Amino acid sequence: MAPTPLLLLLLLALTLVSAAVHPLDPLTAAEITSAINVIRASPLNSSASLAFHYVGLDEPPKPAVLAWPRSAPPRRAFVIARAGRATHELRVDLGNGAGRVLSDTVRHGSSFPTFTPDEQDAASVLPFQYPPFAASVARRGIPLSDVLCTTFSAGWFGRAERWAGRRVIVVQCFVAAGTANFYARPVEGVTAVVDLDAMEIVEYEDRVDPPVPKAEGTDYRAAAQRPPFGPENKPVTVVQSEGRGFEVDGHMIRWANWEFHLSFDPRAGSVISLASIKDSEEGTFRLVLYRGHVSELFVPYMDPSAEWYFKTFFDAGEFGFGLSTAPLEPFTDCPANAEFLDVDVSSGDGSPVRIPNAICLFERYAGDVAWRHTEFGFPGEMITEVRPEVSLVVRWAAVVGNYDYVIDWEFKTSGSIKIGVALSGILEVKGTYYAHADELSGDAHGSLVARNTLGVYHDHFFTFRLDLDVDGANNSFVKSRMKPVRAAGGPRRSYWTVEKETARTESVGQVELGSTTELMVVNPNKKTRIGNEVGYRIISLGGAATSLLDDDDYPQRRARYTKKQVWVTPYDEAEKWAAGLYADESRGDDNLAAWSQRNREIENRDIVLWYTVGIHHLPCQEDFPVMPLLTGGFELRPTNFFESNPLIRRRPNKPATRLHCSLH
Repeated sequence: MAPTPLLLLLLLALTLVSAAVHPLDPLTAAEITSAINVIRASPLNSSASLAFHYVGLDEPPKPAVLAWPRSAPPRRAFVIARAGRATHELRVDLGNGAGRVLSDTVRHGSSFPTFTPDEQDAASVLPFQYPPFAASVARRGIPLSDVLCTTFSAGWFGRAERWAGRRVIVVQCFVAAGTANFYARPVEGVTAVVDLDAMEIVEYEDRVDPPVPKAEGTDYRAAAQRPPFGPENKPVTVVQSEGRGFEVDGHMIRWANWEFHLSFDPRAGSVISLASIKDSEEGTFRLVLYRGHVSELFVPYMDPSAEWYFKTFFDAGEFGFGLSTAPLEPFTDCPANAEFLDVDVSSGDGSPVRIPNAICLFERYAGDVAWRHTEFGFPGEMITEVRPEVSLVVRWAAVVGNYDYVIDWEFKTSGSIKIGVALSGILEVKGTYYAHADELSGDAHGSLVARNTLGVYHDHFFTFRLDLDVDGANNSFVKSRMKPVRAAGGPRRSYWTVEKETARTESVGQVELGSTTELMVVNPNKKTRIGNEVGYRIISLGGAATSLLDDDDYPQRRARYTKKQVWVTPYDEAEKWAAGLYADESRGDDNLAAWSQRNREIENRDIVLWYTVGIHHLPCQEDFPVMPLLTGGFELRPTNFFESNPLIRRRPNKPATRLHCSLH
């Protein structure tokens, strides 16, 4: 029987609705609720301990995404839940409002999913009902009401701890009286280990008793400051006389010669997909980056003592980088011309939580130059051409415990993408007997930043997963080494030339950066008119440190990929997280370095580039009580991607209208 006109209209409406939702759009609050309701209607709900550790988009296969909007892939959620001490991986169909559990796989292994904020909160209050803890606090002369506790991941250290096989977390405490900066006042020496499934303390230690650092001078709030005050700037404002230059269409962002999809993940935070740049000569958009995001942030501390050795954090895999999102403050975190976007995440019980102002977008112009030249060569004439540098910034920030992190994706009209990382916030400090730097001995493991206060040495390793599709999916990784050569004759005695190597397998795609090596991702199937392979170069902008831990050290086994800044692997949709899908108590058998041992072919393939921004942090007094922003990053820069400078035909900007305002 032929369909009726009304049925045809309904089918057309459903098609238009599904086409309006981009396949990579993050889950909405309604979709989170729908997925959780479906799971609660399943047999899994019979467990009283049911909790949700990850609720996000089940990313469709790349071909299905690239086929949109001609066809729309099924809309699905990927959920990691814990029930009855078991980890379940669930895929939930969200199509047509019906909803059903497509698969429920029980995870077998020694590692565990991301902590939920709810269980961290519950673990933090357990010491207050534990008599030995009350005795420890009383012995130090601290009112119990002045104490605040927080949680730290326990890691894995290869030996049979009393909690082996359990999912545990460490609780340590601070004095919160007299300052908002409780991290500056640790109750050093007191450590509790909590079994999260049983929610009980399974180990407790009170080992040392150095003085608790004083509260004076630690409060960072403006209201707590007293004269003499620091430097002040006159107000700086951004005026866009013709309005914003970018368009936000759902999760698609269009600006100047760029368009890309902006999404959010509860583990990764901000996610950039389908970043394409318009070729002004061809009049078409050319794909550069299929999908890019922070994959892991490894932060190991360098103190081997009993209270500190386990502090080797995987901030994305253990705590959820996206779950740690901090709302951005207008006019300070982002300028006056910024537009803000909210995001939805799931709480531990599955209910959706909206984070306002989670991401901001703004156009940046600070008087920088995109290109210029002044010519004095013509007698009696001077030629000057200058074009201003205007870029689009996507900014997102997370607060994982004491540290604040800022991630920027900056798009330039030249075709470059600059990825910036920045850290601020509060040092993780150790209470100590030392009161002066002259007293420090070799076992200090840090810098004295205040009386009785050590800033412990540590690292920050930001690993990005970059699924580069430079003008197409099949790419190659090329290393160009600058080689010094002795000149055979003439007045010159030496010069340097370039030796290029195309990596055939993963082992050749592992690189420790140096000043004489340049790295490129090229498309060997696309060439410029004069025969160069189109490509993008990877340029370090600071933060090129690698891990100094021994290869057999347990934290290093879990983060072996931090020994080199660059890895290249063949595309595998299951390989998203550098430390493995399950990072808590992981053992290094499922991570980027382990995958690469297969030494798969990567030449002229769909490949993924992993880049680590590494920072060795030696704390100093300027980092205390709250540290100024410390930055690093890298740039993806077009190299033979265009036929010539893509900005050569860009017309000079019209002078902006200058506003004169005064108060009477």
